[in-house]
Amino acid sequence: MTIESPQVHPQASTPLADAQQQTENWVRRFIVKYNICPFARPDLDAGNMRYCVAQSAELEQILMAVIEECGHMDAHPELSTSLFIIPQGVEQFDDYLDLLDIATALLEAQGYDGVYQLASFHPDYCFDGVAPDDASNYTNRAPLPVLHIIRESALAEALKGYQDPEAIPERNIQFTRRKGGNFFELLLEGCRRPS
Repeated sequence: MTIESPQVHPQASTPLADAQQQTENWVRRFIVKYNICPFARPDLDAGNMRYCVAQSAELEQILMAVIEECGHMDAHPELSTSLFIIPQGVEQFDDYLDLLDIATALLEAQGYDGVYQLASFHPDYCFDGVAPDDASNYTNRAPLPVLHIIRESALAEALKGYQDPEAIPERNIQFTRRKGGNFFELLLEGCRRPS
């Protein structure tokens, strides 16, 4: 769970480390603690989860780094998942959605269709047709923009032992609406602060 950063300049290292820490906090304090994804804790405990921080705010560089991260996962089949964190460049949710569309098409073009899939998280995530202040949006909100690269074979294996996985999103929506948006906004703010 380290940052692979051969090209990091000294002045950039602190924000990159902060980006990873914020995301780790979010995984532990939200995703795992509230069982938002029931497959996260086993991956975290087994060390099969990786954090990778984009070094650039440029779209082309980000996309190249996503493909490089898939290559890293190819070389490390024990990794089930990678959280590819994008601290700069897609702060606006619409820009992030554009990146997500291009990244998904790029994975397919690179032959990764059926190998990896992308899940999406952003601080301003808003589901289509849902009001921005609806607490259910927090199921996909994170301290920073993230492309979650999931190994499909590992996901399929995890799903074998889980009854009714289709109920997970609805359960999460009910949970977030019950707790309310203020609760999760404070939780995200807490994740942005050092542990």
